[in-house]
Amino acid sequence: MSVDVLNESGVDVDVTTLTRLCRFVLRRMRLHPQTEMTMRLVEPATIATLNEQWMGKQGPTDVLSFPMDELTPGRDEPDDDEDPGYLGDIALCPQIAEQQAPAAGHDRDDEIALLTVHGMLHLMGYDHATPEEHAEMFGIQGRLLVEWHETAAGKDPDAP
Repeated sequence: MSVDVLNESGVDVDVTTLTRLCRFVLRRMRLHPQTEMTMRLVEPATIATLNEQWMGKQGPTDVLSFPMDELTPGRDEPDDDEDPGYLGDIALCPQIAEQQAPAAGHDRDDEIALLTVHGMLHLMGYDHATPEEHAEMFGIQGRLLVEWHETAAGKDPDAP
């Protein structure tokens, strides 16, 4: 799995841990082992520009996802002939994550982890526009975060 995490935000963020989290999610969602993706950590002005350009909304947001190859999670075994593909790009703003973390009851790094998983699920085609979609996506998101925290605590011998 090729995961690039680029920190263009001007904020000190542990990109190694974010890279591990992205790989963890790709494995748990059973995507092709050679799937590629990129996450850019950006400042508020950049994410505000992206938000206006691509979503038609004013001001900065926390995370934006730009899916590419419409990859489907959940394959038991990838086809040998199958091209692993490029999952897509995520833009995430650590400054916005830090602002909203207290309201969610956790710290900035936990909020960034949550937004990373959320953005990745959007890359995989999940959405939360309807109550049913919301329940499915947030259920998967919550499960992945619990598993990640268990792994990070050393409880999973197969940890990334």
